[in-house]
Amino acid sequence: MTPAHALTRRHLLHAGGLALAALAVRPVSARAQPPSAGPADSKLIEDLVAANRILVDQGVLDGYGHVSVRHDRDPNRYLMSRSIAPELVTVADVMEYDLDSVPVDPRGRATYLERFIHGEIYKVRPDVKAVVHNHSPSVIPFGATGAPLRPLYHMSAFLSGGVPVFDIRAATGQMTDMLVRDPALGRALAQSLGDRPVALMRGHGAVVVGQDLRATVYTAVYLELNARLQMQAEAMGKVKFLTKGEAEKVAATTTPANVNRAWENWCRKAERPYRE
Repeated sequence: MTPAHALTRRHLLHAGGLALAALAVRPVSARAQPPSAGPADSKLIEDLVAANRILVDQGVLDGYGHVSVRHDRDPNRYLMSRSIAPELVTVADVMEYDLDSVPVDPRGRATYLERFIHGEIYKVRPDVKAVVHNHSPSVIPFGATGAPLRPLYHMSAFLSGGVPVFDIRAATGQMTDMLVRDPALGRALAQSLGDRPVALMRGHGAVVVGQDLRATVYTAVYLELNARLQMQAEAMGKVKFLTKGEAEKVAATTTPANVNRAWENWCRKAERPYRE
């Protein structure tokens, strides 16, 4: 082999190695963007914006937490804001994601680190149309202590049957920063949630799901209220919680009309337009 041939071969090997290295470290954001399901219903997007504002107004979200809704045109897509404080979300901030939580049209916009919570739950729960992740303050002590959250009154009958607790340390077998940073952790959380409407997250917060966006917000609001009232009641003495039979009868009365009554009131308080 001549020196010129050896030099050329070394250059080719070096260039090939650099190309392979570049592929190996290719960031998730550089993946091919999934196709869009098309424009979502404008009413659905307006409700998603309202959901963010309502949950802040009701003390469920603060500068953190996020809400998503399944796309009305494709169950394999969901809608959620770019990474921004919930109170600041506008229609222009809403982005489309596939169920791997890859944004369809990121345009350089930041995405929530814990978006995998949403995508992984939508994958295994076809009944779920909306997901709320929050750091609801009165709920957090129950996830940290193991004290069971139980239905104290008729607005929280959805708690009947128990509330699972996701412990990220038990799921990973190691110390973490408590955040659901990847699909594997999202799957572990979805597994803990099972078929329930609520799961607590030890040392972190909670995840709430439902069959439509307004009902999911309703559940998240009354989850926080029940937790607060339960702590107050237990400090006073022995509590008589709702029985399974009582909870079932209450659940039968939680109709879309009842949810919309609360939704209209919350929209006004959060200064968002109410839509039928």
